[in-house]
Amino acid sequence: MADILIVLTSQAVFGDSDKPTGFWLEELATPYYTLLEAGHRLTLCSPLGGLAPVDPASCDDQQMTSNCQRFLQDAEAMQRLATTLPLSDIDPGDHDAVFYPGGHGPLWDLREHAHSIHIIESMHAAGKPVAAVCHGPAVLLNAGAEDGRPLTAGRRVTAFSNSEEQAVGLADQVPYLLEDALTHQGAVFCKAADWSDHCVVDGHLITGQNPASSGSVARALLQLL
Repeated sequence: MADILIVLTSQAVFGDSDKPTGFWLEELATPYYTLLEAGHRLTLCSPLGGLAPVDPASCDDQQMTSNCQRFLQDAEAMQRLATTLPLSDIDPGDHDAVFYPGGHGPLWDLREHAHSIHIIESMHAAGKPVAAVCHGPAVLLNAGAEDGRPLTAGRRVTAFSNSEEQAVGLADQVPYLLEDALTHQGAVFCKAADWSDHCVVDGHLITGQNPASSGSVARALLQLL
């Protein structure tokens, strides 16, 4: 049995606007049950602690998967979501892997969060799996490898692509395009067709392209454990 840390965003709006955002429900729900049913212990945390904001768009009927419905009706899961631990309370040495769901929120708070970066760098240096899906790989942008280079430099990664951001009409509202930001760091950006299930594993770094990839990322994480 492993102790897996799930880090959620606390960012509830797009930058300084009043447009709501947060984490994407499917990107938490499917990995949550995949990892839990494999017998692992899960700890949910966020930069501010307490209730992590879910992007209301991820609760639309078109986005509502069976695992999303299950999560919203699961009293224990919803209690965990309402009482996430503050990131500052987390010791990476107490956990065997870390997973970052996406949603647009991480583009702001988790990219810059010093303790989140410390968790990623510490766990990666210890050979523990570091996983992120969709916009979650934004958390890697300020993380460094043991040799001082960016963690993603020369690594095969994926994330929400430029074409997917354009397709949802938010390319001009996000602070940066994640595909461009990762490529600029020297990452080898790998992408599949828009909205297709695409997971990339490079060593113990796991990334997924979009919400459809959340299950594949969780299963890849299980394989590494």
